[in-house]
Amino acid sequence: MSIQPIKIYGSPVLREKAAAIREIDDEVRALVRGMTESLYYHQGLGLAANQVGVARRLFLADDGKGLRVFINPVIRERAGEISGEEGCLSFPEVFVEIPRAGSLLVEYLDEGGEPRRLEAEGMLARIIQHEYDHLEGVLISDRAGFIASRLIRGKLKKLKKRVRESL
Repeated sequence: MSIQPIKIYGSPVLREKAAAIREIDDEVRALVRGMTESLYYHQGLGLAANQVGVARRLFLADDGKGLRVFINPVIRERAGEISGEEGCLSFPEVFVEIPRAGSLLVEYLDEGGEPRRLEAEGMLARIIQHEYDHLEGVLISDRAGFIASRLIRGKLKKLKKRVRESL
C-alpha cells in the first residue's frame, strides 16, 4: 500500500461510524503501513482510517514522541477541559478553536493485537480525542462553537463543492 489520498469534508465516509476490527490480519497491517506513509507525507499528527476511505476502528497518533497505533480504542475516562486550535487533514486550511478534555484514559489494541491502557494528557490527549471523533463520524465542524462555525462556513461550502465535483 502506498500514500493514500485524504478524504475531505463532504465525503460520506467521514460521517460513518467505524466498524470494529475483528482480527488483526495482513489486510489490517497493510492498512496501518499505508496510513503511516500517508500521515507523514501529509504532515499530520493523527489519521483515522475513515479519512482514507476505510470505516474501521483504527487511528494513528504521533505527538512528536513516536507513532502510536490505536485499534478498537475506547476512551474510558476524561478529566479537565482545555481549549485549543485544531486543524484536520480532511479540512484543508481550516483551523478552529475546540474544547477538549485535558487528560484521558484510553484502552485499545496495539498493532500486534496486545491490549493496552494509556493515560494521556496535553497534545497526545487532544490528538486521541480528535481521531476518536473521526471513528464516531464526528468532525471538527461539529465541535466548533457558534462563532467559529459562522467563520468557516464559506470554506466548508467550497470543500463540499470540491467533493461533489470529484464524484
